[in-house]
Amino acid sequence: MASSSSSQPTHILVVGAGAVGCFYASRLHSPERGVLVSLVCRSNYPTIKAKGVHLKTRDFGEYHFTPHRAYGSIAEAAEDGKTLGGWQHVVVTTKALPDQVDDSASIAPLVSEGRTVVSLIQNGVGIEQPHRSRFPSNPVVSCVTVISAEQTSHGQITQNRWTRISLGPYTDGVGDDTSSSLAQRGKEATEQLCSWWSAGGIKDAEPHSEKELQLIRWHKLTINAAFNPSAVLSGGLGNALMVLDEAGELRRHIEGCMAEIFSVGPRVLNVERFPDHLARPEKIVKSTERNDKAAKPSMLLDWEAGRPMELEVILGNPVRIARERGLEMPRLQSMYALLKAAQAQRMARDKESKERARL
Repeated sequence: MASSSSSQPTHILVVGAGAVGCFYASRLHSPERGVLVSLVCRSNYPTIKAKGVHLKTRDFGEYHFTPHRAYGSIAEAAEDGKTLGGWQHVVVTTKALPDQVDDSASIAPLVSEGRTVVSLIQNGVGIEQPHRSRFPSNPVVSCVTVISAEQTSHGQITQNRWTRISLGPYTDGVGDDTSSSLAQRGKEATEQLCSWWSAGGIKDAEPHSEKELQLIRWHKLTINAAFNPSAVLSGGLGNALMVLDEAGELRRHIEGCMAEIFSVGPRVLNVERFPDHLARPEKIVKSTERNDKAAKPSMLLDWEAGRPMELEVILGNPVRIARERGLEMPRLQSMYALLKAAQAQRMARDKESKERARL
């Protein structure tokens, strides 16, 4: 791995130029330290290519980020990467939708065997294994974020609250063997990324061991897997409205989902409980009471917009991983089964409508 102290710059490619990708890319990019960050964009490519990214942030004020290079596709970035000597780091910040697309296959043209560090800033659990299988000799870094940010229009990013990003290496999902070369390289890559983000002003960029990071991933499900699918199944209620439900049944349901994750998550990772510094369900619920009542979680926004939901990584993977260990998650399994069927039905109707329109 190249370092920022070497004579050659370190080239980092962020795949996914949404709010999270652009924000963290802007805090990594530092030509004076020899760290050059480029972006793979989608619909916002023409704007970012021509004008860069304008950010309004609570923590860093208002500023402009001009990526080293901007690409409209992975194929374009892969071809251009050859002229740069290859991508030392590929950071994936797209939504994790393994039932729709295999991210590891998508980024394969960007990854140099044994050399490129693959970092994943995505929700859910079980997201790393496809990359570990496809790139067995490459370091994989798993990242969990706590941030409120949105892309208000192409190339316009607003960061409202929080900047925390927790990082850890990924070898086998448990990380009990820390002596292997792959584990050591993953640890080094984790610490290097943390140091770059810290130098970029992210004060809560935190390195962790593999098991610690996976516990953080499972703990984040306490929010994502309890509130996101429930918002869809409740007909469109936001998080605050669900915990303030006058009848109390929705709040009881949310608390039950959280208790299920608190019971199963640590057992999957062979520990007794989540670390004390991670918020317990009652604290999360109490804090949620103060949320904006009009706010909607991301899965609900995706459902209302007709987009695929992150069902597999937030519900399906936890249920399957637990079941492989002889554990059951009945509340999450029920929501997964219902939403998976609802999404499949809607996709079938949409496909039929499009076929009729072509006749």
